[in-house]
Amino acid sequence: MILLLHNQYRTLGGEERVVDDLSRLIPEYLGESVELLERSSAALSGGKAALALARGGLDPAEVADAVIRTGARVVHGHNLLPAFGWRALAAARKAGARTVLSLHQYRLVCAAGTCLDPAGNDCTRCHGRDTRPGVRLNCRGGSRAEAAVYAGSLSAWSARMVAEADVVLVANQTTLNRLNELGAPLARARVEVIPYPVASATQRATPQSGEYAICSARLSADKGVDIAIDACARAGRRLVLTGHGPDEAALRAQAARLGANVTFAGRVPDDELARLRAGAALAVVPSRFAETFGLSAAEAMAASLPVAATSAGALVELLPAEDLAAPGDVESLTASIEKLWGDAARGADNAERIEEIASPAVVAAKLAAVYDG
Repeated sequence: MILLLHNQYRTLGGEERVVDDLSRLIPEYLGESVELLERSSAALSGGKAALALARGGLDPAEVADAVIRTGARVVHGHNLLPAFGWRALAAARKAGARTVLSLHQYRLVCAAGTCLDPAGNDCTRCHGRDTRPGVRLNCRGGSRAEAAVYAGSLSAWSARMVAEADVVLVANQTTLNRLNELGAPLARARVEVIPYPVASATQRATPQSGEYAICSARLSADKGVDIAIDACARAGRRLVLTGHGPDEAALRAQAARLGANVTFAGRVPDDELARLRAGAALAVVPSRFAETFGLSAAEAMAASLPVAATSAGALVELLPAEDLAAPGDVESLTASIEKLWGDAARGADNAERIEEIASPAVVAAKLAAVYDG
């Protein structure tokens, strides 16, 4: 039995997809039952969240009880802030489970998790336990009190959280390099690089006959969706956006101002997303921040789509350098869209690349070795 822990974000995104994918992969490929113990930031009041951060987690006994009740031999934590914290892993260990911690972002050091400052620039000002720049810049965008609580919590508890994990997982070497650059407390940890599982698409795209570009992302500044809208407008191409987020109203206004042909599809179920990808000529991944994997790019690659993306973070490990634009560079991204539009050969290469590095069978074998110790 594998027990997964995850604190959902207020705006759901790629990390929730990864947890769902693992929930399916573990029974199918490892032959083990799985249970998910989940919390939601949207359900926590500001005061409760602050208390959880200050304490290093709430209700660790509930995690210990779940280990005992299910007989879990491994507790695999994903996002643990704010509700779970290091105390959840400590309780799991005390109850007899092996503990694994997946780092999906940079929140061991960066309170925003993205390594972007409020102006949208790449930022590594916070380093190790010195998280004061995040307070000064108010990178989380809320109150100063919230910024101070987050900064204090990361400074106090990040090393403890890592210490309570038998193994720490990152999705690629680029992310590990950035965490080390930030001074994350990983020097004494056992760290393994395991990609996220990406299944081959059941509905294959036919890029040559595709009618639009597709961009699947949280509608927030770090994902650069505004750049995709601008680039597709310049290229004279229709854009379909899937996802939701805090910038939707501003992005709709931008599309209207530019006269861009943009469809806002919202957050769609997996089968509808597969259908939309199957009708696309290419995917656009315009991230501004250092992606820790690039799940939407990987899924589009698995659907045999060419992908016009930026060189943000781990995207450089997924895609050919010649297909990448500098983050925020509209002209370069426009050129990539025009070059790759309907390129079936590039789509086939992308599918082969993802199958090689991140198919469920490949990921499952690596995960089994970690779970077995």
